[in-house]
Amino acid sequence: MALYDKNELIATAKKAIKENNLFFIEDIVAWLPCVKSTFYEYFPADSYEMNELKAMLEENKIKTKSAIRAKLFRSDKAGELLALYRLICDNEERKMLNQQYIEMEAKDNSLTVNFVGVDKNKKK
Repeated sequence: MALYDKNELIATAKKAIKENNLFFIEDIVAWLPCVKSTFYEYFPADSYEMNELKAMLEENKIKTKSAIRAKLFRSDKAGELLALYRLICDNEERKMLNQQYIEMEAKDNSLTVNFVGVDKNKKK
């Protein structure tokens, strides 16, 4: 395994996030000279550096979502913007975007399906 300078890796990661408006950890790894397993070895999930990178990614998502919402408000051609928004939105926003949202949950070898926003007692 090649040895990397941890400080150089984190600096490269931060620069890539800022300059390329990255949204996901996988995006960061693509910009680094190391493989994913090395990245996680240097920056474990609960490390200060990983939390710092995640905060930067979240900031990019928030800025981009805000810009998309502004463009959607002014535009009648929204398809591509909505596709990007769906990629970076959180679960609550995703539920609001969808006409129908289905949650599936498995417990004790059984499957429960919840149709969110559907009144089960409503008669047709």
